Amino acid sequence: MKIAIGGDHAGFEYKQQLISYLELKGFHVQDFGPFSTESCDYPDFAHPLAVNVAKQLSDFGILICGSGNGVCFTANKHPDVRAALCWNTELAALARQHNDSNIICLPARFVSFDLAKEMVDVFIGTAFEGGRHQRRVDKVNL
Repeated sequence: MKIAIGGDHAGFEYKQQLISYLELKGFHVQDFGPFSTESCDYPDFAHPLAVNVAKQLSDFGILICGSGNGVCFTANKHPDVRAALCWNTELAALARQHNDSNIICLPARFVSFDLAKEMVDVFIGTAFEGGRHQRRVDKVNL
């Protein structure tokens, strides 16, 4: 499975730790940056990652910034991207089950790394339920 990961300076440490964690689990991880904790602009990393996921070059994306909001609304500008801001495992599961989300957005300043790791595991490991939810997902793109 291919995972795209990126964010901003506030998410850098979690990004680095998640890359190591996911690679140990056998995932291929593509790092879209940033590559340091130096202040940067999240759209510079969220846009390329969203394009990658929209083109299905990666199975899922992970975006991490301070609040999760900036990367989330940036990614959701792209057709075929359904980015979900999650702050607990239930939301991570529902994002996949009901919304067929393909990018999870994490608020590094508001969740522990252990919780971020759990949410990623749940997100990646949860299947889309389809059915009535598919009809709704089909109406998302303009």
